[in-house]
Amino acid sequence: MNAAVVIPARYGSTRFGAKVLAKDTGKFLVQHTWERACCCRKAGRVLIATDHEEVLKACKSFGADCVMTRADHQSGTDRIAEAVKRMAVEIVVNVQADEPEIDPRQIDLLIELLEDHPEADMATLVTPITDPVMIADPNVVKAVVDDKGRAMYFSRAVIPFDRQAGGVGVSPYLRHLGIYGYRKEFLLKYSTLPQSRLEQTEKLEQLRVLENGFSILTASVDHVAEGIDTPQQYEAFVQRYRKQMESKR
Repeated sequence: MNAAVVIPARYGSTRFGAKVLAKDTGKFLVQHTWERACCCRKAGRVLIATDHEEVLKACKSFGADCVMTRADHQSGTDRIAEAVKRMAVEIVVNVQADEPEIDPRQIDLLIELLEDHPEADMATLVTPITDPVMIADPNVVKAVVDDKGRAMYFSRAVIPFDRQAGGVGVSPYLRHLGIYGYRKEFLLKYSTLPQSRLEQTEKLEQLRVLENGFSILTASVDHVAEGIDTPQQYEAFVQRYRKQMESKR
């Protein structure tokens, strides 16, 4: 199937302003993400969708395919929907701009999931977690899936809640990774739906999909590349990148 990766690159950020343009490595943060996305095998196009002229200018400087979108979108998903509305594409993968170490094989996996399961409207990834601190952390989104890999619920709370253990038990826990694959026709429909009650409560937009009766297929992966949310996380990435470059000399 014809597939594309779209990277929503918003200029503003609550915890780390203009982070997509951070350049302590010599490359913009969004450039690192774009380069990794370009390494996937199954997407015919990698597009950056932004809301700011400075980001557009930066993306053009390193040769990326980039388009301007409206500045008033409520989410990256809405920005992507605008960007692909007139594109001749069947599958769209949403890769966050602050994922400079994303594994391109995970992008291919999402595309393969939708190719192999025509009944699925949307796909995403999860990974097992065992650290009780991480399981209890509301910043780590947890997922519960059925025996066919379909998402049943996502939450910032401990799910499943082990009643006998008083919370975190020995049950397998799954962390949700913020990468999504959509069928284009579903993405356009989804972007017109109002925010749902559960979405507003948990501040998790994927709950809008479930609350409206659509399905999200999941696949489990072992490797997790952390996104960049704070200046401290960015500095840690810069140090990892520099060590990696030094090892190649």
